[in-house]
Amino acid sequence: MGRAAAGVVHRLTERRETLATVESLTGGLLAATIVEIAGASAVYRGGLVVYATELKEWLAGVPAQLLAERGPVDADVAAALAEGGRQRCGANWGLATTGVAGPEPQDGKPVGLVFVAVAGPDGTEVRELHLDGGRDQIRGASVTEALRLLTEHAQLSEGVTAAAGGGGRGGYAAE
Repeated sequence: MGRAAAGVVHRLTERRETLATVESLTGGLLAATIVEIAGASAVYRGGLVVYATELKEWLAGVPAQLLAERGPVDADVAAALAEGGRQRCGANWGLATTGVAGPEPQDGKPVGLVFVAVAGPDGTEVRELHLDGGRDQIRGASVTEALRLLTEHAQLSEGVTAAAGGGGRGGYAAE
């Protein structure tokens, strides 16, 4: 996790961009992993831990109807969490996690089903994960995968900006 976080902090520092997090199943582990890296204060704006479903709406801005229809463990909820954190914290990038760490399934969703999402200048992407192991392994793998997703999009965004002459939009779309 630390290596992935160091890469994110380094890349965003170089680009003078900022990051916010919104976490459900990781319960602050993503934020803690980021702030363990020296220099994180240059890029990390802050984050929300929205473990309770209603806090996803109240604090992160996830539409109540979406939560009522699909529950908290959903790709569109993950996307809304990432964008909500990005907007509420005034960051270039929003990174979110939601899923089931166990030990029991939740609302018919199996243990190990996780959604990580990144929202950035050019759009939002959600990645669905099916992870094995206990709570600690699922939470740790979720953090690593969220950081990898951000790294991929920061690189893609960099390429899009360069190809567009520095100010263009484009690149990737929500899945």
